[in-house]
Amino acid sequence: QVQLVESGGGLVQPGGSLRLSCAASGSIFSIYRMGWYRQAPGKQRELVATITSGGTTNYADSVKGRFTISRDNAKNTVYLQMNSLKPEDTAVYYCNADLQLFTGSYYRRGDYWGQGTQVTVSS
Repeated sequence: QVQLVESGGGLVQPGGSLRLSCAASGSIFSIYRMGWYRQAPGKQRELVATITSGGTTNYADSVKGRFTISRDNAKNTVYLQMNSLKPEDTAVYYCNADLQLFTGSYYRRGDYWGQGTQVTVSS
């Protein structure tokens, strides 16, 4: 009943930029927090950045000053602008949403994930 669809990944040279987008759709009543996580080969999934419906942001120390998260509440979409990319940013990036859906009969709050988009930083 809820889909998160990411786009914008790809191959970029060190120092380059990419912009990821994630659109949530379905029987959504309200989205509380959206965010981005990433998982590199052989490593655990880690937080990159989150943003609340009020615009409060949180970043991993490794991306502060280089990445910017933003959202368009009217479009249920979150963005991640990634600048000054480094090889260690290479990972699959996953969109996450803490949201409440309405089935027509009841409300249900849950945590939802996108399918992931590959970001590769290499020369």
